[in-house]
Amino acid sequence: MTHVEVPAESAPRRQWGAERRSEPLSIVHPKPSSSKLTWGRIAIVVTVLSWIGYIVSTVIRQFLTIDTSFRFAMEAVIYLVVVTFLTFSALMYLMARQGALYRFRDHQRAARAVIDQHFAQGPSEPLTVLIPSYAEEPDVVRLTVWSAALQEYPDLRVVLLIDDPPTPTDPDVLAKLTATRGMVQEIATTLAAPADRFAASLRKAEEDLGTRAADVGDVNRLVSEYRAAADWLVALAEAEEVVDHVSEFFVDQVLMGLASELRLTLLALEAALDQGAMLESGRILELHRRLVWIFTARLENFERKTWASLSHEANKAMNINAYLSLMGHTWRPVETPDGVLLQRVDDDNVLSEDMVVDDSGFVLTLDADSQLLRDYCIRLVHYLEQAENERVAIIQTPYSSFRGAPTRIERVAGATTDLQHVLHQGMTYHGATFWVGANAVIRKPALEDIVEVETVGGFEVRTYIQDRTVIEDTESSIDIGSAGWTLVNYPERLSYSATPPDFGSLVVQRRRWANGGLLILPKLWRQIRQRRFRRERIRVSEIALRVNYMASITWATFGLLFLLFYPFDSRLLSPLVVGAALPYFLAMGSDLREGGHRFTDIFRIYGFNLVLLPVNLAGVLKSIQQAFTGEKIPFARTPKVRDRTAAPGWHVLMPYLIVAFSLLTAWRDYQQQNWGNFAFAILNAVLAAGAIRAYIGLSASVVDMSLGFVNWLYVEKKPKKSKTAEPGVTGDRDVDWAAILYYGDRRLARDLRSRGDRRQRMRHPRRR
Repeated sequence: MTHVEVPAESAPRRQWGAERRSEPLSIVHPKPSSSKLTWGRIAIVVTVLSWIGYIVSTVIRQFLTIDTSFRFAMEAVIYLVVVTFLTFSALMYLMARQGALYRFRDHQRAARAVIDQHFAQGPSEPLTVLIPSYAEEPDVVRLTVWSAALQEYPDLRVVLLIDDPPTPTDPDVLAKLTATRGMVQEIATTLAAPADRFAASLRKAEEDLGTRAADVGDVNRLVSEYRAAADWLVALAEAEEVVDHVSEFFVDQVLMGLASELRLTLLALEAALDQGAMLESGRILELHRRLVWIFTARLENFERKTWASLSHEANKAMNINAYLSLMGHTWRPVETPDGVLLQRVDDDNVLSEDMVVDDSGFVLTLDADSQLLRDYCIRLVHYLEQAENERVAIIQTPYSSFRGAPTRIERVAGATTDLQHVLHQGMTYHGATFWVGANAVIRKPALEDIVEVETVGGFEVRTYIQDRTVIEDTESSIDIGSAGWTLVNYPERLSYSATPPDFGSLVVQRRRWANGGLLILPKLWRQIRQRRFRRERIRVSEIALRVNYMASITWATFGLLFLLFYPFDSRLLSPLVVGAALPYFLAMGSDLREGGHRFTDIFRIYGFNLVLLPVNLAGVLKSIQQAFTGEKIPFARTPKVRDRTAAPGWHVLMPYLIVAFSLLTAWRDYQQQNWGNFAFAILNAVLAAGAIRAYIGLSASVVDMSLGFVNWLYVEKKPKKSKTAEPGVTGDRDVDWAAILYYGDRRLARDLRSRGDRRQRMRHPRRR
């Protein structure tokens, strides 16, 4: 097979040290060996014993000496707290990793025939895929929509939630928006021909097999249909333009992966004919239905900002909430001075111009830069529909990174993403699952259990996914648990998501991730009290993993700052501190190698975290600011553009200061012959300097710091307020009479219309 390659000048330039491998790992995790499980247990024991040994041999022994000064005592206390928190995070990594290994060992993949028989027993709940999109590259969104539209499911609807301003004035922005709006219809038109063919073939098979037994002709027709389906996918893959590693993944894994699976079924059918075997009528119909379910999907766009009665809050959560609130009802557009409103109407009063939004039992939220592999929907819903999983509200496969990253920073960030995939799988083993956000299948009744209703400017706004913090998925996970539901990570690799390709976009993403965990902790304590009141069993490991997930960035950031910038007494150093950290780094290196990365990436990830230290600190301080002020932090979307995103100047400057201070600390420790601190300072300086060169770039650093300095000097000129005549003044011929009659007050009308969506909110008690 040949792909259409882009010209060399338009293809992204690959950096030295970028990822050469483009093939992703297998969908099913390999089963770990007994020795790997044993070494995992040993690593946990060594970490705990090293920490206990350090407490006994170093701290307590030093406190018992007579000449202990007050300063040394304070240093010892601070150092002990820092080491304890960092050791706790290392221990949580090892525990989550061990849980993941247990799950990979015990996982038994459901057979294809079992899944087909399950869905053949009766109609399943409809599934609606919601893809929130804001200022995305149309070609990136297109691949996401395609991967969702080709999902195998009996009743599938794909809705692209376009959140761009509906009437942009910039020609380039308008062209991008027009392309985004048109792609859904383009995909639907492309799918129409195979969908009609396979639907007609299914109807013919149902008519024939309803009156007689299956014969060779029925199997031959099935062979013809599967060959046509595979050939259609191959033709689509060959016509696809491969511009980067993401589009290469789409061609090789989404399109060709599905074609290969259909060809495998084709091989089995041809072998059955050659061997003189005959399939049962029911099995033939199941295989026909599979083709129909793969190529049939209803696709549509939705733009909430065209409706004045919906929330226009600038975040992903409210974009999804706006559509969720419409599902299952009929709405009538009504023109008002405030814009077009949506009014709910009864089913018996529906007009032709009304908008009917179908309801569904399951909702799949999918980021616009993610892609799903085959079987994602049908396997996850099959899991949810088992009797023992009736209280599972959210199921997901934590996303992996696209392989073949052309930049060094994207490769290392992708390595951390793959590590997080393993850790999230292990958190499910301990009952501490969190919704990751990039993809998840959610039960709609579970969302109705956590909905909050508020009135905004006289309109009812239903909030299912909280937007109080910028990590809305984490807070919603706590809400789901408080309502008596659970969450599960499906132990396979079925979803992939893009990783920021440069330091500027990575700053936006990681600063958002570091913000909000502290604010959600009180909700976790309330959930624990509620569950204990319901007599639920709560494991200590679950609480520890949840607290570490939400707060570890805070103590790791401040702890690393203390270790970097405060000259602790050399008597506090001990080989046991290294012994407590060594199992963590060895396990991480093993996981990296298992995931197709390099063992030495542990040093690159350490340097990566050093340059992100000011970014994490900014996110933590934003959480503290929000806790004191109560003001909502604006949601910053991760830029997903082809060009490089400039980073804030001080985020670029701080890594250089870390290198400079580490060198200063090393020189001072050398003078004092404090060799332990000297080695630590040199390690930090070398790894941070290497990370600056590899992930930020020297020339990009100069550009970003210069741009940051210029922006700091530049003050935007505020437009002067125009004077408006008061009501009753003669000669005012521009009176907006419709707004006055609608609002009842001219100044109120003018104020509300200028503020748009920022209306006074009156919160109502939660309605369950």
